Amino acid sequence: MNMKRFKTEITKIHYDKNAKGVLFNVLKFSSLFYGIGSGLKNKLYDKGILKPHKVDAFVISVGNLTTGGVGKTPVVAEIAKYLMEKGEKTAIISRGYGGKLSNKNINVISDGKTIFYEAEMAGDEPFWLAQNTKAVVITSKNRVKASEFAIKNYGVTKIILDDGFQHRKLHRDLDIVLMDSEKGFGNENLLPAGPLREGTEAFSRVDKLVIVSKNTDHSRAEKLAKIMGKKLKLKTLVAKAEPDIVYNIKTGEELLKGTKAYAICAIGQPEQFYAFLKDYDIVSTITFDDHHRYTEEEISKINGDIITTEKDAVKLKTFGFDNIYALRLKTVIDCEELLHG
Repeated sequence: MNMKRFKTEITKIHYDKNAKGVLFNVLKFSSLFYGIGSGLKNKLYDKGILKPHKVDAFVISVGNLTTGGVGKTPVVAEIAKYLMEKGEKTAIISRGYGGKLSNKNINVISDGKTIFYEAEMAGDEPFWLAQNTKAVVITSKNRVKASEFAIKNYGVTKIILDDGFQHRKLHRDLDIVLMDSEKGFGNENLLPAGPLREGTEAFSRVDKLVIVSKNTDHSRAEKLAKIMGKKLKLKTLVAKAEPDIVYNIKTGEELLKGTKAYAICAIGQPEQFYAFLKDYDIVSTITFDDHHRYTEEEISKINGDIITTEKDAVKLKTFGFDNIYALRLKTVIDCEELLHG
């Protein structure tokens, strides 16, 4: 079994509530060891034996309990834009997954004015955040040092940890956790048998829960928010991703609705992206692995207009093709309520 097929099989198991079989049993056995390691680390912090490092800024963590694309990046961007409109000097700290820069270093992707690295070096998400916010964007696996660097060098007053829930070395003032409205917590098993990075006891650390609507109809997400809010006694909000326009990444020209096109992407959960293209005549959908590095040859084989995500467009722009369009999404969330409600 090749690696791509193996990953697909694992993902199927993660989101199958009735998962069984030899592979699942092997994974389930491995989950015991993962759970021991994760549980021990959390107990040491919960009992105060390990102490998180506090920095001289207000720290907001945006994270999730599961692996895969829940939709953190647009929510992080909305929070950053909101804070900056309020006059707060804001930094986003990310691990920089998928980028070529070593995250053992502190990498300044953007100082809020200039973007210093392309997506290939920075990683897709940090580059997109640098493009779509005026925040300082830094990648490093050492979130404590990166935060101190941002405070010292840029006078930062607010720090957003992108995917920071499991990173307990840095004290946070607000812990926001996101949940997928469609996939939830999958089969509710710990890694590697399921998608959970830690058990549901982790909810005791959560300040706010955000249900990310992964559907064009948001009623399911709104219903789930009410159920989870009541069950967990947590302030729960809904983040709605809505299609805005489809535009040519070279000219900015808008693509007319009803146009025939191929839809391609390399993101964690492509289903929602494809659902958002219902106003176009999609000939075929082509899904690559998350964070896939496209080649010019792969794209040149597609004869016709191509619609992709803005995250993918960043990588495809370097090829200079005229037939690539990106779907711009708008994320709707009440940041006032999220941060202060």
